[in-house]
Amino acid sequence: MTLPARPHRVAVLALDDVVPFELGVPHRIFAAAVDDALRPRYEVRVCSVDGGPVRASGGFTVVPDHGPEALAWADTVIVATIDPDGLVCDVRDLPAGLPEAFERVRPEARIVSFCSAAFVLAELGLLDGRSATTHWVLTDRMRERYPKIDVDPDVLFVDEGRILTSAGAGAAVDLCLHLVRLDHGSAAANAVARRCVVPPWRDGGQAQFIERPVPAEADLSTTEARAWALANLDRPMSIDDLARRANMSRRSFTRRFREETGQSPAQWLTRQRVEHARQLLESTDLTVDQIAHRSGLGTGVSLRQHLRAVLGVSPSAYRKTFRSGAAVAG
Repeated sequence: MTLPARPHRVAVLALDDVVPFELGVPHRIFAAAVDDALRPRYEVRVCSVDGGPVRASGGFTVVPDHGPEALAWADTVIVATIDPDGLVCDVRDLPAGLPEAFERVRPEARIVSFCSAAFVLAELGLLDGRSATTHWVLTDRMRERYPKIDVDPDVLFVDEGRILTSAGAGAAVDLCLHLVRLDHGSAAANAVARRCVVPPWRDGGQAQFIERPVPAEADLSTTEARAWALANLDRPMSIDDLARRANMSRRSFTRRFREETGQSPAQWLTRQRVEHARQLLESTDLTVDQIAHRSGLGTGVSLRQHLRAVLGVSPSAYRKTFRSGAAVAG
């Protein structure tokens, strides 16, 4: 009999001024990820740099059960959000012992930051030459302080392979669901989202929350056009088609679309089509060409190119990972 794989190990590092909400997100999301036999897919441990208590931003103290040894144990290390007005974001002082603690992290382990904790990874040099994000109110500060980092202020999270960063507060949920999706497929991530009563995938990025001096017109929205696009992904559609659905000019529609989603219409539509193709690869035995047609990507060649650009794998490899018993075509 084949024994089930051990749960994926997640260490959540709490530093002084940790924000309680984001500290609790990993356990809440990953604890809801179970297999068909209700066995846990993840094991989460909260730790501190020295094994001692840490001060929370909410006016109380957190006493983690583990110390820096959890960083060596983990398959994924998450640095929880710290108060944006704390030392790391303002004066670049890392907590004592943090660089040495991070030396325990295994080379193959994933490293994740929530919100302002991206400054911790930046100070450690882990984001140099990479794309990253943080809360939109901090992105200018990060860009000025760390010119070697390509800071993206619009997205909810950035996946750079081994290193992942998320935007403010609720984006920690989005990134944790993304990790479940990467590890176990869309169906597993959707099941976790249902158990936690959160959306499995939020359209758009944090650009939609950025304060603007002039508010957009209240009576204009791209919502209906996006809903129509999602229901008709197999059909050819242009920006002009979507603009007509929203009763806007192409220029106004494109501007409002970016305000609402943080992406251009073309970027958003491609992502929706790739996501639909992923779901079909996981849940059906359709050929690659059939899936490409149903998701609006045209041909199997186009689907392969898009999937490799997003995930770095072919459709066959992706399907084999998440549907080991499926008949693979393509």
